[in-house]
Amino acid sequence: MDNTRLTLKQRFKFTGGPPVSGPVELTRNRVFILPTQRGLGMAFTILLLLLIAFIYSNNLVYLLGFLLASIFFVTILHTFKALAGLVVQAGFVQPVFAGESAAFPLTVTNPGNQPRPALSATLEGEHFFSLAADQSKTLTLYGLARKRGWQMIGTVTLASCYPLGSFRAWSPLKLDSKVLVYPKPSACSLPFPVGEDQQSSSQQHTDRSGRDDFDGIRSYRLGDPLRQIHWKAYAKGQGLFSRQYASNAGGTELWLDYRNTPGADVEERLSQLCRWVIDAENAGLRYGLQVPGRKIAPDGGMRHYATCLETLALF
Repeated sequence: MDNTRLTLKQRFKFTGGPPVSGPVELTRNRVFILPTQRGLGMAFTILLLLLIAFIYSNNLVYLLGFLLASIFFVTILHTFKALAGLVVQAGFVQPVFAGESAAFPLTVTNPGNQPRPALSATLEGEHFFSLAADQSKTLTLYGLARKRGWQMIGTVTLASCYPLGSFRAWSPLKLDSKVLVYPKPSACSLPFPVGEDQQSSSQQHTDRSGRDDFDGIRSYRLGDPLRQIHWKAYAKGQGLFSRQYASNAGGTELWLDYRNTPGADVEERLSQLCRWVIDAENAGLRYGLQVPGRKIAPDGGMRHYATCLETLALF
């Protein structure tokens, strides 16, 4: 377990120090406490009561002032113990597309025999929870995936104002947990590209017979070329179908090549390739991916799909 001591600058800037891996125990070096606005008001009230008691020599006001002061100082201990000793560990994060919210699982364990009520965990939003004695709870914190590639979880802050809200104890944690962010799929669904190998194969077949052999029709698949759509059937209200020819009915392999992808810059090209990978997988096609420095042979299935998206994310 990591018990690294945080500097004064780190604790007040809520940075949590350098990223740490594995379970993190919230020791006294990691839990910090300050009075809240309510606590400052309570301290001011105590001082005012003691001043009044001194001026008027009133023992009852002294009694009230010291009673409130004892509650004030005992509350510090209870607020600190609400966090101290908890063990925090981050879980595996599923990859997401840029612009989506990543779900970061966070397991918080209470190894003690005392319940821990009124806790909160904050990433980009605040999540409230409580822990019974010897209980573990897995929270799901959400953070926006801003750009492709690896993205760290950021600083998670565990806090508590238990029991009276007079003090706030907090512990900023920077965990060694990250999410793989795929490129954002293009909103424009362009037809699949026709590579040089596909063009030459189609041309050879056409040269032999003078035309492609019609092989029937099938339901339209996302990404089918517009020239293959059976417009007459669509005009009659029979649905959307695509013509099937002998030249492309035999399980043609689709190549998605970065060099032949339209786009004004790298991100637009990767976005379009991401869209084609999704469409090809949904259509049940065998597809390959080629980017500068890497070539993935045509295949299908979720493992191949994840490999292609990971290649685009880390390009």
